[in-house]
Amino acid sequence: MGRHAVLLTVLFAFFVTIFSVSYIFFEFYKLNREQYINNTFLKYTVITRIYREHMQKHTSDTMLEANLALYNLYTVEGDHEAEKIVSDAKTLKSENFQALNEANSFQMRPKFNAQSVVEVRISMLEAKGQIYFLLQGPNNGVLLLDEKIRPYKAWNMLYAYLVIIFSITISYVLILVRMRPLRKLRKKIRDFGAGKMQTSFKMKGEDEIAVIANELENTRQKIRTLIESRTLFMRNIMHELKTPIAKGRISAEMLENGKQKERFNRIFLRMESLINEFALVEEVSTGFSHAQCEEYRLIDLIDGAIDLAMVDEESVSQNVDPSLKVFADFNLFSTAIKNMIDNAMKYSSDKHITISTKEGEVWFESKGERLKHPLSYYVQPFTKDENSRDSFGLGLYLVDAILHAHDMALAYEYIDGVNCFIFEPIKKREE
Repeated sequence: MGRHAVLLTVLFAFFVTIFSVSYIFFEFYKLNREQYINNTFLKYTVITRIYREHMQKHTSDTMLEANLALYNLYTVEGDHEAEKIVSDAKTLKSENFQALNEANSFQMRPKFNAQSVVEVRISMLEAKGQIYFLLQGPNNGVLLLDEKIRPYKAWNMLYAYLVIIFSITISYVLILVRMRPLRKLRKKIRDFGAGKMQTSFKMKGEDEIAVIANELENTRQKIRTLIESRTLFMRNIMHELKTPIAKGRISAEMLENGKQKERFNRIFLRMESLINEFALVEEVSTGFSHAQCEEYRLIDLIDGAIDLAMVDEESVSQNVDPSLKVFADFNLFSTAIKNMIDNAMKYSSDKHITISTKEGEVWFESKGERLKHPLSYYVQPFTKDENSRDSFGLGLYLVDAILHAHDMALAYEYIDGVNCFIFEPIKKREE
């Protein structure tokens, strides 16, 4: 989720905005509809006034219908038709008022003779796309059709709602489109971090993303220049050092004193070994790329490491799954295994190491004393135990650097007098 936090935030804001706008429009629709009905229902005051005059003055039905027609109100003819409309209609609003009426049998046409105060209920109905007013007394009723007024329609509001939603959607789409260069920039940064130093961050435009990308490009060029200068310097130094070492070894062979010859040879060999380890450090820290990696069987890598360590095969026991493969640089990974073998040959009590695999991990087990310091101490360059005279303190540092370049890590356990160094995948450990 963290990889798409900005995208998810934008989408969350989009949906919250859509929901908020929709809710506001829905509430506004209900309020507007209610106001429309209330304003329309005010017409009932005209109806009640006409009926009061009709009842008090005992005017004829013809006069009643004529007065109602002035306000576009017409009685629905036919009791059956009126009752059908009433049964199918939707009641929009109802209200009671007092009127003079006569107790009579219920019918859809009103007949008011004897004066008496009764409660009359007036209802505003919607049916078949028309607005009706229904007056109901204790024993009679009348249904009036309003031909001028139409039921409430929200087309204008719906149009405004769709325009706003469309505008919001287009705005967020444009935001997402403008964010596309960020995904490309992230991919380029990942490739650069993986060792693809030729990756270019240069981007056209003058917006904020382009400015950041071009600044990254300037930084990349400076880093590349520094790395190339450093690499050239280190290689020149190592080359220049190897020449006098080679001359020194030749000169040492010319000495007649055997003890001095052996001492000088040992010094020059140590210096050459140190230079080779520096070269490996330089390769891992600056020149390593996953593009150099391929799939190899672990047993082949171990055999290559045994050859590099120049130890007897009897000194190394293997309990390795033959089908287990490792995606690695052959030379570097073999060197990491070789350093673990060298470490066991120097410090184990029986000069023997067992290499095994357990659930995708590679274990190196050798008898000996527990480490005096935490593992983090030994993976630092030029750190070693006080009694170690034949080590430069780069062995475990190189192993740790090579493993990290291969997305692995070095772990350590001490079990029943056995030192256990473990190559374990970083992803598995993080889970």
